[in-house]
Amino acid sequence: MAAENYHEEEALGKAYDAGLMKRLLKYAKPYRTGLIFATILLIGGSVLQLLLPVMIQIGIDDYLLTKQMSGLGEITLVYGGILIASFILSYVQLYITMLIGQKVQYDIRMEIFSHLQKLHMQFFDKNPVGRLVTRVTNDVNVLNEMFSSGLVAIFGDVITLIGIVIALLYYNWQLALLTFAVLPFLIIATAIFRKKARQAYRDVRTRLARLNAFTQEHVTGISIIQLFTREKAIFENFSTINAGLRSAHFRSVYYHATFFPVVEIISAVSLAVVLYYGSYQIAITALTFGELVAFIQLVQRFYFPIRDLAEKYNILQSSMASSERIFKLLDTEPEMSQKNVVDKSNKFSGAIDFENVWFAYNNEDYVLKDVSFSVKPGEKVAIVGATGAGKTSLISLLFRFYDYQKGSIKLDGVDTRDIPTEVLRRQMGLVMQDVFIFSGDYAGNIRLGEENISDGKIKEALRRVNLHDYIMEAEGGLQAEVKERGATLSTGQKQLLSFARALAFDPNILVLDEATSSVDTATERMIQGALDNLLENRTAIIIAHRLSTIEKADKIIVLHHGQIREIGRHKELLDKKGIYYRLYQMQFGLDKIKKAV
Repeated sequence: MAAENYHEEEALGKAYDAGLMKRLLKYAKPYRTGLIFATILLIGGSVLQLLLPVMIQIGIDDYLLTKQMSGLGEITLVYGGILIASFILSYVQLYITMLIGQKVQYDIRMEIFSHLQKLHMQFFDKNPVGRLVTRVTNDVNVLNEMFSSGLVAIFGDVITLIGIVIALLYYNWQLALLTFAVLPFLIIATAIFRKKARQAYRDVRTRLARLNAFTQEHVTGISIIQLFTREKAIFENFSTINAGLRSAHFRSVYYHATFFPVVEIISAVSLAVVLYYGSYQIAITALTFGELVAFIQLVQRFYFPIRDLAEKYNILQSSMASSERIFKLLDTEPEMSQKNVVDKSNKFSGAIDFENVWFAYNNEDYVLKDVSFSVKPGEKVAIVGATGAGKTSLISLLFRFYDYQKGSIKLDGVDTRDIPTEVLRRQMGLVMQDVFIFSGDYAGNIRLGEENISDGKIKEALRRVNLHDYIMEAEGGLQAEVKERGATLSTGQKQLLSFARALAFDPNILVLDEATSSVDTATERMIQGALDNLLENRTAIIIAHRLSTIEKADKIIVLHHGQIREIGRHKELLDKKGIYYRLYQMQFGLDKIKKAV
């Protein structure tokens, strides 16, 4: 049930929210000149469309019925000219609105992605990646549809509708009133459609986000699925979610397929009444044949903007649903405050102090309890402990991926909460057990967009981790293609690449979070010698399961159930015969301990 809730979408608010619309319109403000011009073109096109029935009426009454064919050609040319002018205005207007829609879409997508990069890690713990991808892709696409074909078109439809109503009343107010008599039925049908379509479209958005989240998660974990032969079970789960999305789409299609024929039937009934009463008025010479034809054409045009407004209302509703979720994301503030009291040019020597730190991921379920220790500049400190002791949590606090509830963490005597995260993290390099490799090339994976890191610096970093020859022998060298998540690299090569990445940024503090636990013994020996040189003159914090890798540490901190139980050097801790002694005994046995002692 928890997994289902994880993939569920949040509940939506009102069908139309003026506040949301006001925020959306701010994105169109930089392009208001283009929107105004497009609106003027749309109004011009609507006026030209209203002139077409007039031309037909003149042609019938003044030329066809009077058999004066000499002027019919001129009327035909005028009619054709109006059609061509209307086409040109429509083309330019659509081009402008589509262009503006793409620009607005680009702006919103950039803002969302930029905001996502600033959010705290706890946010990503609670929100599946697939849902966030839906925000950046599908939801933004919906807003593009509103800006490109909805915003201006709604205004144009209203203007066209007003113009047609005026024209109908001008031609024959009695026929116009008969035409308007069916409007209550049309309003009722439209209201029902709006209500049903709104809920159907919300269901589509919710189920689409759920499908994206499920797909992303299970494609990422495909190796585990195949390893445990769960393909069939996962496929059945996917089929259920996909069927739900299909059903939501079917409901949306059903309401559309019902509404528009209803409008056609109402239109046909209205037209039949107009023909009947119009024929009577022609018989008593209260109406000409040309005027009746023009009136019928206007009646037909009368229902076009009504149908279009119903469609645009659907776009508006989907835009409200998407914008509501987008703005909820954009309104999510990072939980960690940014006081920014330290100048960005400031350099740190590498002194670290944890003072009575308490931390919990949820409420008061503390994973770190009253943790205090100090690391001097240039000191090499190892942190050990059983799985779940809180080692990685401690490092996450140092990098401010999360904020602690009590105590303080200081860098060179300055509370890390008073240091901008950008400044703080530039002081430190982190090499993790689970290395993330981006698709692209080797240079890009090490540089990560930092143009100040030259190819020469990258090559030097590769040499120091013994990966230079392997990469340079590959076709393309530093520019050789790297597959998504480093699919063509071994676990050891990924780890070495992450070492080179950290070194290229030349941090004052280097943190190794079980960085060698995933490599074989031969690879570990290959990088161990390089590490001794790399850690020289740097403050280093090393988390390791393999205790052999931290025997030379200046200080070893033993964590147990979120608390510091022992601090000392390797030999000192063995002499105490406490937790560290037992951990060492489990890994190497008594013979190794006797030799160490």
